Amino acid sequence: MASKPKLSVADEDHIRQLLEKYVCPVQYHEVRTRFLGNIATPALSTSPLQLVKDLWGGELPEFERMDDVNELIGTLVNGLWNSLTRHQKRNDPFRLTRMAPGSTRQDIADLALLRRQELDGFVEGLFDGQDRIDLPEKANAALGNLGEIRAMMAGIYELTKNKAKPADRSNLDQTIRHIRELTLIMEKEINIVVLDCARARRRMMKNADRFPPTTLH
Repeated sequence: MASKPKLSVADEDHIRQLLEKYVCPVQYHEVRTRFLGNIATPALSTSPLQLVKDLWGGELPEFERMDDVNELIGTLVNGLWNSLTRHQKRNDPFRLTRMAPGSTRQDIADLALLRRQELDGFVEGLFDGQDRIDLPEKANAALGNLGEIRAMMAGIYELTKNKAKPADRSNLDQTIRHIRELTLIMEKEINIVVLDCARARRRMMKNADRFPPTTLH
């Protein structure tokens, strides 16, 4: 009996190099979550190629050779996109980007901004250019929780960037712990959205097979 082919793991260094080479306005950590959100979305119009184009505002960057086009699309779609689809299984949850530990105000601001951008990317991918989408119950509740966390991260960023606001060592350490706790909650809620949407799609496909559309003559 043939076994299922294993999904390739994306080469993060290569992806970062390509995004930098073609001056992508979206950073890698946000690209990851935008792709994941688009994988999870219940929207029927989703297209990995269009998602890649949207990273550059709707059109691919300029290339010198066709090989360069194939490399970029292959790396982002066959590599990153396909690699992220494995997180639709409970035993392989998605993890947010890890940063080297830091304890300065700037370190905290950078981490809070990164988390906010990751959330923005996930939501943008999930909505797939639409103003509204129909989500299953658990996914909808989790998305509401993520919205609250996004506001907290934005608040932490603004507070730590404001040098007029005093902050002693104990306050900074407490903020770092707070971000770490919120990061774990973010991951939990993101995975709830991904898994709940995956279950909903499987139910829809099962029902479609059970009750095929009737052709009228």
